[in-house]
Amino acid sequence: MSPAENPNPVPGAREARAALERLFAACERAGASDLHLSADAPARLRVQGRLAAPEGEPALPAPLVHAVGLRLAATSLLAGAPAEEALLRAGAVDGAVTSPGGSRYRFNVFREQGRTAVAMRRLDDRFRSLRELGLPERLARFAALPDGLVVVSGPTGSGKSTTLATLIDEINRTRDAHVVTIEDPVEYVHRSARCLVAQRQVGRDAPTFNGALVDALRQDPDVVLVGEIRELETIRTAITAAETGHLVFTTLHAGDCVGAVERLVSVFPADEQAGVRRQLSLVLRGVFAQHLLPAVVPPGAPPARVACGELMLVTAPVANLIATGRSAQLRSAMEMGGRDGMRTLEEDLARLCAEGRIEERVALATTRFPDLLRERLRDARLADRSF
Repeated sequence: MSPAENPNPVPGAREARAALERLFAACERAGASDLHLSADAPARLRVQGRLAAPEGEPALPAPLVHAVGLRLAATSLLAGAPAEEALLRAGAVDGAVTSPGGSRYRFNVFREQGRTAVAMRRLDDRFRSLRELGLPERLARFAALPDGLVVVSGPTGSGKSTTLATLIDEINRTRDAHVVTIEDPVEYVHRSARCLVAQRQVGRDAPTFNGALVDALRQDPDVVLVGEIRELETIRTAITAAETGHLVFTTLHAGDCVGAVERLVSVFPADEQAGVRRQLSLVLRGVFAQHLLPAVVPPGAPPARVACGELMLVTAPVANLIATGRSAQLRSAMEMGGRDGMRTLEEDLARLCAEGRIEERVALATTRFPDLLRERLRDARLADRSF
């Protein structure tokens, strides 16, 4: 039955709630990372990388999946916004929800072949340290900065949100500050500790990222997290916020640090780009470009992933290269900045290969500079033999 044929805009709301609670419980018992719901098919769980329907799981009728999707979508929309109308108009609604068992889930309710489906990702139940995530301890210094712009970049699914959640948790535990996060959706919930933390969800608490960011600057913040900056006005406002004494964290879809800088600049009209480069050279404090790669695991062990990445800190030489548009030389500055804590992706890939944590073929598939990586691998192996 399609939504248009159903006279009830929220069919089976009570049944939908019971079904969702049952599925959450099954997901948490199995230790699953993902939960998928499709019309007239059993729910599927992803456990240790494998997607399958639990034994004996019945097919979920299309009206029930639609009702579950509407229930979830309604939690992510501005008050009074009809969930069904929003879903039909946009084709998909993102959000996050907490189960009765206390687990946090990110969801995407979407339309496929005229019917409703749901994909849910179970998030970490706690904040993990940088060491536990396999990230450089040097990143913790970003949490102590008084102001400026910090960018975490990487492809979708590389753990950018988790890294930022760890940094915000560090601030919440160690500083006396007002933190405002602007996210779509709010994935990790931060309870106020030493900090006062306010978390706003785009689509539910504010209509747009830029609107929420403009509002945030009137709320006496010390630290602002913008879940992602995609368009010109949000980037412009984020730079202005960093210029006016706020510490701003954000994410970008860029594979490396140089690409992140160029992405920030390229959204501006050509006649503004020189000025934006000068602004960035003054407010940008660092870029961390991260990836999650398949790890080497013992035979029979479940699949695992390992974090790697490159770190660019905006020292005086790096700031000068950004201001003058010499982005092609930033890689060389990072290679020479090891004493300051910088590292390139190739250096980190070589380290992980030398430690036996990833396969060489995985490293070569990740880098854009395979010849440079092979050179770093030779250096790492020679250094290992010298001990």
